[in-house]
Amino acid sequence: MDILIFIVSMGALIYGADFIIEQSEKIALKYNISHFVIGATLVALGTSLPEMAVSMSASIKGSADIAVANVIGSTIFNISLVLGVVFLIAKKISPDRDLFAKDSAWALFPILIFILMGIDGKLSMVDGILFLLLMGAYLLFLIKSNQVEEVEDDEEAEFSWAKSISLLLVGFVFVIGGADFAIDSAGNIAREFGISEWIIGLFLVAFGTSLPELMISIKAALKNNADLAIGNIIGSNVANFTMVLGLASIVNPLNVDFSTYFFDIAAATIVSLMLVFITANKLYNKSAGIALMVVLALVIQNTLA
Repeated sequence: MDILIFIVSMGALIYGADFIIEQSEKIALKYNISHFVIGATLVALGTSLPEMAVSMSASIKGSADIAVANVIGSTIFNISLVLGVVFLIAKKISPDRDLFAKDSAWALFPILIFILMGIDGKLSMVDGILFLLLMGAYLLFLIKSNQVEEVEDDEEAEFSWAKSISLLLVGFVFVIGGADFAIDSAGNIAREFGISEWIIGLFLVAFGTSLPELMISIKAALKNNADLAIGNIIGSNVANFTMVLGLASIVNPLNVDFSTYFFDIAAATIVSLMLVFITANKLYNKSAGIALMVVLALVIQNTLA
């Protein structure tokens, strides 16, 4: 029964996030915001809502391992799986924006700051506030670096404030409700099968909460909109470490066991470094996609061994 509840609740999370993403993008396009900035802000925040809801719920319920593992696992999945798939299926990727010069540091800063903050074994309320300030700095940076693009007339003609607000509210209800049930059922599954909450959070929950990023990025890649896809991943990872862990640690201080989970945290750091390397050398191709998928396979094999 818990497995069925988990599947249904994850579906609610994903569909709720999809409503929020779609309407947020329409609002952004109405005001002529660039595709990369849309991907790195509204779409990224929308796709990070499942992680945020799950980690905050886990923090409230005292399941710190699920709260932290969800973010670590989502970072690994977002870069290795989501970007790996994007690079494999996209016909051509040539972003208009210089991602290395402008954005690569943001792919690495959050996890390095997480390591520095958590080296004492705990993420406190003060750490959470600092994380939120970092998110504010990232948003200010994106606003200043926004490159305005023209919006098609039919996009604006289809826009309706009443419809957008209604679907946004429905999306939030689905996300919040789904997160609550997901965290309860995931904990029950872990106890029933003797699996640690960290493994449940790292793989089962993290994979589920990464599905919105995967779906949105695949859609963007198929439409040759690489800027939105890559912006979505960078922005989602920033949001995961700053807003998700920030809010979760403000709600309830989180314990972080670096010695036990060193490999998984190191893996998240390595894939972040790979993203910086890819943007620095403009390796937006199938070879990079295969390399990322190989790393994911090694992480899964090592963790489950």
